[in-house]
Amino acid sequence: MTNSRMNPKVDEFLSKTKKWKEEFEKLRNIVLDCELTEEFKWMHPCYTLDEKNIVLIHGFKEYCALLFHKGALLQDAHGILIQQTENVQAGRQIRFTNVQEIVEMETILKAYIYEAIEVEKAGLEVKKKEHKEFIIPEELHKKFDEKPNFKTAFESLTPGRQRAYILYFSQPKQSKTRESRIEKYIQRIFDGKGLNDCTCGLSQKQPNCDGSHKSLKA
Repeated sequence: MTNSRMNPKVDEFLSKTKKWKEEFEKLRNIVLDCELTEEFKWMHPCYTLDEKNIVLIHGFKEYCALLFHKGALLQDAHGILIQQTENVQAGRQIRFTNVQEIVEMETILKAYIYEAIEVEKAGLEVKKKEHKEFIIPEELHKKFDEKPNFKTAFESLTPGRQRAYILYFSQPKQSKTRESRIEKYIQRIFDGKGLNDCTCGLSQKQPNCDGSHKSLKA
């Protein structure tokens, strides 16, 4: 398929993709038929309207998916949207395990994409929980008690950075793993850095990390 809206970076991504290649290409064609702008963000094909993210194509070990950035606002008439984890507030996935599933759902997928476009045009936003509404893991409370200055440093972070850490520290089921994660990021928090902030100073997307640190030799 030749399409003037195709992004060369996505072409390159697909040329190097081994797993889910056929599925990605079919999803790409479906989304482009909906006249969105193709971009390459977070190392995946991303489709936007007036620079606002609408849907992303991504793959995992067991499945590939369309990720709707404001999927929580969609009506989900067919009951196919999946909340990846309980802490994901806005995004919702439609998952696939083979290309035939995508082919059979093409009309439905386009309907969901068009609905997502209308949600964005209407300026609707997902009402997100404040970080105080998230349960702080016991291990983090314990560390606050041990190091009051650490608690002060944590509370000095922006609400978004606090929320990201709370979610990340809460994910493991085992207490030992939660403790290990907290220990690993103590100095970063003291430095006022967020979970995904650049710490090497080389990133072109400050304050976010773009992976530039990988070019540093040990």
